[in-house]
Amino acid sequence: MNRLKHFMGITGMVILILGCKESKSITTEIVRPNVLILLTDQWRAQAAGYSGDPNVNTPHLDSLAAISVNFKNAVSGMPVCSPFRASLLTGQRPLTHGVFMNDVQLDTSAVTMAEIYGKRGYDTGYIGKWHLDGHGRLQNVEPGPRRQGFNYWKANECTHNYNHSVYYDNKDPERKLWDGYDTFEQTEEAIDYIKGRQEAMNPFLMVVSYGTPHAPYHTAPEDYRKRFDPEKIVLRKNVPDSMRVQVKKDLAGYYAHIAALDDMIGKVMYNLRATGQLENTIIVFTADHGDLLGSHGAYKKQQPYNESIRVPMLFYLPKSLGIAEGERQALMNSEDILPTLLSLSDIAIPETMEGVDYRPYLEGEVGLGEETLISCVQPFGQWNRVQHGGKEYRGLVTLQYTYVRDLNGPWLLFDNIADPYQMNNLVGNPDYATLQKDLDKRLSIRLIETEDEFLTGMDYVEKWGYPVDDTETVPYTQ
Repeated sequence: MNRLKHFMGITGMVILILGCKESKSITTEIVRPNVLILLTDQWRAQAAGYSGDPNVNTPHLDSLAAISVNFKNAVSGMPVCSPFRASLLTGQRPLTHGVFMNDVQLDTSAVTMAEIYGKRGYDTGYIGKWHLDGHGRLQNVEPGPRRQGFNYWKANECTHNYNHSVYYDNKDPERKLWDGYDTFEQTEEAIDYIKGRQEAMNPFLMVVSYGTPHAPYHTAPEDYRKRFDPEKIVLRKNVPDSMRVQVKKDLAGYYAHIAALDDMIGKVMYNLRATGQLENTIIVFTADHGDLLGSHGAYKKQQPYNESIRVPMLFYLPKSLGIAEGERQALMNSEDILPTLLSLSDIAIPETMEGVDYRPYLEGEVGLGEETLISCVQPFGQWNRVQHGGKEYRGLVTLQYTYVRDLNGPWLLFDNIADPYQMNNLVGNPDYATLQKDLDKRLSIRLIETEDEFLTGMDYVEKWGYPVDDTETVPYTQ
């Protein structure tokens, strides 16, 4: 039956002709799952009710988590926007697809998610933030190859003005604005799309890419902002005393965005149920990276700490797949999402992909996902080398440890079980010398396997021909 599925056309029907003169026609309907990806921007894994955050209630997300596979140790291998998105679409690591900085273009000849699903008869759609075009953040991503196989389109390259948010569609090239808070408007657009697919003969792949809870933190609707009193915010133990007042204010706004998103997740789930599509839809809820938000004395991402690299990763799976919900330990990475989705959809995984297919793991295979790689190829922007001391690194994350090497050698080693806030760097500690040596060797092996020479960031910038400014950042225009 699985082999037959690969021959299914847009109608979802397979005709078997048996025998010769006395053969009978048997018509079998094969139902492929819809795929809905709910992608958020800068939502760290710790910031949800189901993951234990004391500051925010996320009842709708908690309900989704309760019926989903929860990859509780998932990471964003290069924790910054465009690199994650390129890995999501291609199943490749950043040094392969070349998007290791923001505001550069993903190669239009890449083998992408939408192209693969589209060739299997799926309707493909994208709503919200794109950030893979590199032609100006408020400019149109023109129809054709630059949209990487997505047909239905109500999206923008990049904006963080959530109350005057730009988007473009397929009707004309004119710039449009969402009415009000774009998290709400993009959700309504997704719901309209879902309702419109109710009687469709073919399944859909839809990515809803929200800009929140990324900064600016204080722009959610007022009724959400009123829910969070900065004075009552409980800070993580690794936030310095000197930053506590400002971080509490910013976290109050961050959680307001999250509360609004949680309500939108509830609306999407309600409409999937109401239209009878939930039981044939794979739902992925995740984020492109986290947000330090004061932890380790820093904000935003790129750095190798858990608040930056850890992301939520929920897979809601139709019961027909026979996979139980619940927590999983595997270290799913950015490039692993697409091959896993393809496998769960019974679609062959192209050889271009480098990520791990976690379907066998979900079905009981052991030994997968016990370690994964993290990296910063070229520090830029808010963590550039010139102004903020950013640096290149490669790291190995295991189920217990985070080990990171910079260009000068060993940099960080944390026992994430004994030291969950990563406040005790064990590099150079004689009691951990054997462990450090072992992790360093394992990291070296992984870098050889992935053909990563670990050169300076500017070596890769030169190789890919990216223009950079005095801070070694790709400049962008509005």
